[in-house]
Amino acid sequence: MSGGSLRRTSLHDAHQALGARLVPFAGWEMPLQYPAGIVAEHRAVRASVGVFDLSHMGEFHFRGEGAPVAVDRLVSSDIAGLAVGQARYGLLCNERGTIVDDVIVYRIAADEMLMVVNAANVEKDARHVQARLPQDVAFEDASLETALIAVQGPRAAVLLSAVTDLEVREESIESLPAFGVTRGRVGGVRATIARTGYTGEDGFEVFIPHERAPSPWNRLLAAGSAMGVAPIGLGARDTLRLEARFSLYGNEIDETTDPIEAGLGWTCKLDKEFVGRDAIAAAKARGPARRIVGLVCEGGVPRRGHPVMSGGEVVGQVTSGTYGPTVDRNIALAYVQTPLAKAGTAVAVRIRERDVAATVVKTPFFRRPT
Repeated sequence: MSGGSLRRTSLHDAHQALGARLVPFAGWEMPLQYPAGIVAEHRAVRASVGVFDLSHMGEFHFRGEGAPVAVDRLVSSDIAGLAVGQARYGLLCNERGTIVDDVIVYRIAADEMLMVVNAANVEKDARHVQARLPQDVAFEDASLETALIAVQGPRAAVLLSAVTDLEVREESIESLPAFGVTRGRVGGVRATIARTGYTGEDGFEVFIPHERAPSPWNRLLAAGSAMGVAPIGLGARDTLRLEARFSLYGNEIDETTDPIEAGLGWTCKLDKEFVGRDAIAAAKARGPARRIVGLVCEGGVPRRGHPVMSGGEVVGQVTSGTYGPTVDRNIALAYVQTPLAKAGTAVAVRIRERDVAATVVKTPFFRRPT
């Protein structure tokens, strides 16, 4: 522990050695950026590959014959339909149909599911799911025992292949499909490896025992030196995810937002039973009063909390905003009144008491070339 109450990941010394600027985040001391800076880190991921310490995230394991069905009833998306070795994004919702968290669920084995939750929500989510689990499903919160390293960018598969041995001989990192999950060794450490990420790029997330993280981290940075690998902090993680239009819990989504207004209705399989289903179906039927949209601003950088204006009136609020290094525009996500949510609509964002012209645009702002 540090700073009185902040947790440290097992890569803390490595971050210090790399000159990281460390900041408090969700109860952890985490790297915001390294000496090259946020824009350089962002561009390294888009051009080649970056390596992230995400060990602050939460990991829940569900075990037992009934685990797939039980988790399916907790999560909005089709979890029961996952084959072993597949993963899916979805939402934990409450009975009111608002969002407790957004999660990825991995089917590790026939009777084992892994759920990754946001760092700030670990304790809340654990209470939420345990209160709704049948007695024959075992629950384990392995968050503090698990380290998570992400490898993201167009050369992610090349880099990870250089330090990885998979347990299934006929598999390769390159052949692992998007949202696929397998097991192997990374940097000599037994790991669960998934082709998932939060950047809009190809990439992988590697789950390893907490205390074993330094070896894979150092091996990845060493193996990637010739291809321009960079360590990536929370700052560039945020600009990357915003360009890709991924929601951030606490900004775009929380327990005051429902999946329909948040643009996440596609995650909700309304022909099955799950917590919040009836309320979400009702919200879809009546239509939302507001919707989340992408904005491009012409004369300033929008930030969270800035009002969105139209006709001199406040019609919404920015939830996330930044300069997008890849798209070279000032971009934002914002909730606006539904009649203003159509692409091409002209609005303004009030930045330092000045109304800056903005336009509603289709998202994502950035899409990786295929």
